[in-house]
Amino acid sequence: MKITIQPLLLQRFPGLQVLLRRLTGLRVERESDQLQLFKEKIAEEIKRKYRLETVKDEPVFRAYRDFFWRAGIDPTKTRPAAEALIRRILAGKPLPTINTLVDSYNLASMQTGVALGAFDAGKLRGDLTLRLANKGEKFLSIGMDLPIVLNGVELVVSDEEKLIAIYPHRDSEETKVTLETRDLCLLICGAPGMEEQKLVEAAETAVEYITRFCGGTEVR
Repeated sequence: MKITIQPLLLQRFPGLQVLLRRLTGLRVERESDQLQLFKEKIAEEIKRKYRLETVKDEPVFRAYRDFFWRAGIDPTKTRPAAEALIRRILAGKPLPTINTLVDSYNLASMQTGVALGAFDAGKLRGDLTLRLANKGEKFLSIGMDLPIVLNGVELVVSDEEKLIAIYPHRDSEETKVTLETRDLCLLICGAPGMEEQKLVEAAETAVEYITRFCGGTEVR
């Protein structure tokens, strides 16, 4: 499996990069005592590293925010994923518990600042494409009751049959990670101005945490 970026998007957003990682043999659980302890450790690190008043000015979040504005997303209403999680911690709120896989890559996203998307690879068909949406396409995001109709200006990720994400902040209900997920497609979402090494670091951190708490191996 590979991901291709539409040439039009590369012209519009020079420097846009995205990486893909595959894992197999996973065991996903509702929660884990070991993971909970690790969450608390990461939360304390976050509190020492960031301040609520200035977190938005960190270079990685600044890159995402600038990208969001150019992509038609208001980052004051829809914040970059890692920034939103970090803000929860700094505001004294607990991190959400979804399942051990989602919670693991959320920690990696927080530590590196890089947005991550995750999809049940068994529900994907063929290769992936990061492209501009077609006007009128419908997308059902995780947790939504009804699909939204796209305007044709959104950046989306599709497999060879369907949309699986609005890039880089909403994943599809149809391909989301569940307790039954055994094979994973992990998307490391870059933005213009971000170095590839930053994305590689996020990928390695996410794979490390996922395999630590969900087992499995990376598909090379």
